[in-house]
Amino acid sequence: MNKYQLFTNIMKKQSFLCVGLDPDIKKIPHHLLKVNDPIFSFNKIIIDTTQEYCIAYKTNFAFYEAAGISGLISLEKTIKYIRENYPDQFIIADAKRGDVANTSKMYAYAVFNHINYDAVTINPYMGEDSIKPFLTYANKWIILLVLTSNTGSYDFQFTVVKSTGKYLFEQILNKSQNWATDEQMMYVIGAMHTKMFSSIRQIVPNHFLLVPGIGEQGGDLEAIAKYGMNNYCGLLVNSSRQIIYTDSSKKFAGIVSKEAKKLQLKMSEYLVKYLK
Repeated sequence: MNKYQLFTNIMKKQSFLCVGLDPDIKKIPHHLLKVNDPIFSFNKIIIDTTQEYCIAYKTNFAFYEAAGISGLISLEKTIKYIRENYPDQFIIADAKRGDVANTSKMYAYAVFNHINYDAVTINPYMGEDSIKPFLTYANKWIILLVLTSNTGSYDFQFTVVKSTGKYLFEQILNKSQNWATDEQMMYVIGAMHTKMFSSIRQIVPNHFLLVPGIGEQGGDLEAIAKYGMNNYCGLLVNSSRQIIYTDSSKKFAGIVSKEAKKLQLKMSEYLVKYLK
């Protein structure tokens, strides 16, 4: 999926919502634990009840790997289900890859060829040669971890680089623009860092930003839209727990749908208000 197609879908659905499919077996509604594949069954219901309100899904590999081989089978079934039933959805592998080039080549093949994701999150710490193998696939995206939503982001990401006087995360933003275009590369910017969105947009005015951290982590959706939106919207705002674990009863599907719709309606308002 290219940038124009992504933007077209945002405007069609009046939404820049990304739903995180992070199935924790301890939190899945108990009645689903009786079925053959509770992880896939849970995901399928979430997908069916949110697809009209979101434009992307993000699967965090940890929640599938924790279940062993059966979890990885559930993951593949989930991606296949989205592809076959809702082909307009943008699908992100939240895998946080990044290794020497030869290893990155294998990671890239796994997420883009074997499982057919649209994008993958990448740790940029090992530099350009660890990123290049992911850029050989047409209409596929890398999403660099730049300014994350956890409190530990202050441990290193705000370190000032002596040679430039910039924060480390700003150094990554500047340097990485030599690696790929805004048609291939996005950045992870945590929702808790709303004060930084204006300065980030001065460095990367045209790139899409994947923004985790609204809901339970306290990110301000309107502030993100106000300071982070560009003329292609340029935002994919992720919500996981706020949507998928909003209820655990047998009626959870309807409640999940209402929660996704609530966010979509706010996003529709902000698209009118803040789209450049």
